[in-house]
Amino acid sequence: MTVVVVGGGPAGLACALELRRLDVPDVLVLDREASAGGIPRHCEHQGFGVRDLHRVTSGPRYAQRYFESARRAGVQVIREAMVTGWSGEGALEVTSPRGHYATDAEAVVLATGCRERPRSARLVPGSRPEGVMTTGTLQQLVQRRVHGVGERALVVGAEHVSFSALRTLAHGGAKVVGMVTDLPRHQTLRAFRAGAAIRYRTPLWTRTAVSAIRGNPRVEQVELVDLDTGETRQVACDTVVFTADWIPDHELAVTAGLDMDAATKGPRVDTGLRTSRPGVFAAGNLVHPAEPADVAALGGRHAATRTARWLRVQVPWPIERVPIVCEPPLRWISPSAISEERDSPPRGRFALRSSEFVRPARIEIRQGDRTLWSGRHRILVPGRSAYLPSGWIGSVDGTSGPVHVSVQTG
Repeated sequence: MTVVVVGGGPAGLACALELRRLDVPDVLVLDREASAGGIPRHCEHQGFGVRDLHRVTSGPRYAQRYFESARRAGVQVIREAMVTGWSGEGALEVTSPRGHYATDAEAVVLATGCRERPRSARLVPGSRPEGVMTTGTLQQLVQRRVHGVGERALVVGAEHVSFSALRTLAHGGAKVVGMVTDLPRHQTLRAFRAGAAIRYRTPLWTRTAVSAIRGNPRVEQVELVDLDTGETRQVACDTVVFTADWIPDHELAVTAGLDMDAATKGPRVDTGLRTSRPGVFAAGNLVHPAEPADVAALGGRHAATRTARWLRVQVPWPIERVPIVCEPPLRWISPSAISEERDSPPRGRFALRSSEFVRPARIEIRQGDRTLWSGRHRILVPGRSAYLPSGWIGSVDGTSGPVHVSVQTG
């Protein structure tokens, strides 16, 4: 039995390691980077490994631990291997320094992760100077001690990763002149925001957007617009870091013809992380952009257990799936389908995102005129997941149409 895992980040490596622990004999990880481990390789700060390793470590050590554990377990990890598509027979087409070739597998796990939308995807006008980047690029520049971070930076976004970018900029020698968000408040934990305000004295401008970037050859200033009044002002800086606003690296899923989730932009998976194509699973931030690394890793383990079971039992692949649909202001839920297998989802819960702040929130899950579950959350925060229990999935009727998730305030 051969399983190919596409992606060598936390989800992919954790999946491969678990497959070997479940005695799947031949496990291959294909990773496009020169070093496996995913985004944590560039995150020097502590905080990784709490949920999966039950210890706190830095990003590079976390990534290295998974890589070394997978190799010791007998996982073959091929780096600098880009999976470019699928052959007519269903094999994966791979391009690497060793050439172009195809590899067959009884099962494939897609764990290609997600990325932040760059400036071009956010349609921010102005000139095209140097010094405009995402958090991922920033982290790599600072870690490699490459010149280019600048001296005065503006951070676009106010989520967890935005405050991580603030700390990375400080480590790289840049002063952060401000953070901007189009929402009415930040989306991180209060302690993070308070710590940033005290330590870095960084102003946070809410209900504010970047309306233009100007400079030549490097950023010289940005134009900010107040979304409530329409007033604009100029802020001098030489670096702009766009943070959050995640999109899955879904190109391989699209070329496979998988059923895609319009909300997450990733493949639609059931609670066993099965896609619509027999033998193809998906895990990690490809299906929920973006959760912390340890949550992605636990999703990879979940995919491994279902993959191993499918290989051994060879039960028919569930074709009929009931989609789960979110109603505004809810943005997405993951997993977003229920099949007749009725597996428990990763960690026994669903991840739910809202596009607005809602306080307090009563969540209802309904199918037709039946309420499957309802419960309260103190607050829903954009960019942070709320978690829903999964006991209700046994009540889903496969013939009664989609399941709807909605929120009522009060």
